[in-house]
Amino acid sequence: MDSRLAVELAGIRLRNPVMVCSGTFGSGSEYGDFLDLESLGALVTKSVTLNPRAGNPPPRIWETPSGMLNSIGLENKGVERFIQEDLAHLSALELPVIASVAGSSVEEYVEVAGRLSDSGRASALELNVSCPNVKRGGVEFGLESQAACELVTRVKERCGVPIFVKLSPLVPDMGAMARLLQEAGADGLSLINTVPGMAVDIEGKKPRLGAVTGGLSGPAIHPIAVRSVWTARQQVGIPIIGMGGITDWRSALELIVAGANAVAVGTANFTDPQATIKIIGGMESFVQARGLDRIGELVGSLRV
Repeated sequence: MDSRLAVELAGIRLRNPVMVCSGTFGSGSEYGDFLDLESLGALVTKSVTLNPRAGNPPPRIWETPSGMLNSIGLENKGVERFIQEDLAHLSALELPVIASVAGSSVEEYVEVAGRLSDSGRASALELNVSCPNVKRGGVEFGLESQAACELVTRVKERCGVPIFVKLSPLVPDMGAMARLLQEAGADGLSLINTVPGMAVDIEGKKPRLGAVTGGLSGPAIHPIAVRSVWTARQQVGIPIIGMGGITDWRSALELIVAGANAVAVGTANFTDPQATIKIIGGMESFVQARGLDRIGELVGSLRV
């Protein structure tokens, strides 16, 4: 693989800037028959909580024009089994692993993040702050700057690995939020999470998803992701992982030119399990054709 694709995120060296989005790749082993996991830049695991969760009632997925709605509901086995089973398997690979953390309170986030950090099996953590804060009336952590910054500060105090914060596109002022999180100690940002949406069965007069609403992903949200990355980049110097609607190497490079240091592929993994490999190959050809010394030259190179 071309060494010019190598990037560094918060002290973590990646052989290329392509990783996978949390929740779209299981814990890696599910895709092992389709591609060499070690060819990825990094792997982001499915979000994990302190205790096991059953998730939302079915149906959980509905295909939409240019996208997909999902409402999984953070189904997972709980942090201890996750460490002993999933992280134990992944730690045998020569591949940075970023563990996604979810919770319903600051205390739960801190506990889960602490256990993952102490395990020595996660290169970094990604805080999924689109979860409702039960102590503040159910408002998402990531939509309230004070709550989000408090969460980052508390987790940073407890953990010894880099912390990335995954934000919703509904953040009222992405640039301001990015700046505040950087000041609170975030080592990087992941932009963006899914866009809230729903679909209706007009014959049955009922929602298509068991939980009524879900998160929209796929090509339909790509322009929102590009804008979010560009807006955040104007305010911060910390690494940004761009995600949202990546389908090929061109859409991946859009995010990098807008300001992302790396990208994460999500919904495309469902339609083509080798999407990431094709994107890496396309990036490699682009770098070679343009005579670039390193792909990092493209980061934030947008001229406006």
